[in-house]
Amino acid sequence: MFSCLTAFAQKADLRRGNRQFRKGEYAAADISYRKALMKDTSSVAAHYNLAGNLYRQQNMEEAAKQLEAVQLTAGEEAFAADYYYNRGDVAIAQEDWQTAVNMFKECLRRSPADLDAKENYIYARNKLMEQQQNQDQNQDQDQNQDQNQDQNQDQQQDQNQNQDQQDQGDQQQQQQQPQPDQLSPQQAQQLLQAIREKEKQTQEKVDEKKAQALKSRQKEKNW
Repeated sequence: MFSCLTAFAQKADLRRGNRQFRKGEYAAADISYRKALMKDTSSVAAHYNLAGNLYRQQNMEEAAKQLEAVQLTAGEEAFAADYYYNRGDVAIAQEDWQTAVNMFKECLRRSPADLDAKENYIYARNKLMEQQQNQDQNQDQDQNQDQNQDQNQDQQQDQNQNQDQQDQGDQQQQQQQPQPDQLSPQQAQQLLQAIREKEKQTQEKVDEKKAQALKSRQKEKNW
């Protein structure tokens, strides 16, 4: 008996929500449908109607969640074609082209004569192909940019290596060539010889002065 009362109350909430929905009272209808869901969280009708109400309020994300909640069981209902149509319509609004294609395909399996579903299916499929082409082009552009970057890095490395080799060659050449302020081995030998000659002459003069001084002392001593 309690179960019957709950089912009756839920249907009352659904009917109330439907009346409010038809009047455009979407905020009030939202409350009524959610009350119905509180009495039976698995109710396909409550989820479906709430999703439609949310769609009218442009709340596509929440509408998609309500439809996804009963996707497994909705396919067995008598209005399954309508369910998949609405789910595809929400996916188009979200620009989720793959989901839209899948949903309208399911709708056409149950209602092949639905021209609106065919039109939406073709539209979503074309958008999906366009999206995939753009993704492929972007991927090719990214690959080309990566290749160009690698080539530029290789060229820069080659230039750096060439510059290093050139710098090393210049350094070796500078080391091999006598610097303006440095003497060659021959010049250094000549300079050393000149210093020795100068020291010799100086020493001879010193010795001569010592000899003269010794003679003087000897004379004085003798004297």
